Amino acid sequence: MHCWENPLVSLLIDRVIAPYYQTNCWVIAPSTGKECIIVDPGIDIPNLNSAITAKLEEHQLKIGAVMITHGHLDHTFSLISRIEDFVDIDCFVHEQDRDLLTFPERAMGPQSQALVNELKNGAGSSIVFNEPANTYDVSDGQSIKLGEMSFKFHHTPGHTPGSIVATIDDYALVSGDVLFKGAIGRTDLPRGSLRDMEQSLREKIATMSDDLRVLPGHGDETTMKNEKQQNKFLKAAMEWKLEGVVG
Repeated sequence: MHCWENPLVSLLIDRVIAPYYQTNCWVIAPSTGKECIIVDPGIDIPNLNSAITAKLEEHQLKIGAVMITHGHLDHTFSLISRIEDFVDIDCFVHEQDRDLLTFPERAMGPQSQALVNELKNGAGSSIVFNEPANTYDVSDGQSIKLGEMSFKFHHTPGHTPGSIVATIDDYALVSGDVLFKGAIGRTDLPRGSLRDMEQSLREKIATMSDDLRVLPGHGDETTMKNEKQQNKFLKAAMEWKLEGVVG
């Protein structure tokens, strides 16, 4: 757990790393004992929710909302296969990926499709995917007060058409599978677009403040300053040369 301090902002930032695909499920709150935001509850068997609950109890938190950065199953599984654990919890997702909460196979590669078939056909398994009742679309530039934190959403297509990132109190960036430490999200899966990814990186990500802490969908956290200086994919996208360094 990291509680980062600066003169203006203090956030409690913790995570559960899902066993499948090592997806970061971020738990973000103003401080201990407050309402938190859960970002991208990923895949475990039967689900990741007991591990999430343990984090909530550790920090005396209550779930205020769930943010889905994009519709890939490794970021949504424990939400959409166990909706009863998130009853009355608001869920925020971009409209272009919302259908994937019910039909995740529409954006799956062969590996994910094989995993879902295995889960559905497992002994005693009965998995039905549905979006939560309180699911809301978010749009580019939209700002929402979630608990005591201000989230500003940015539409960043490329990894998927509905990929979003969010800045929190102008202090941290939840970057999903758009930006990683030293890397970016892949664009070769169904619905992916290298051209869209390049534009998102150039026009949305590269213009953000150097001071932001970056909380990615996979791997270690980083800073925007570090990525602008060292991430060869981001640097290439800033010059419209991403195609030359991908693959």
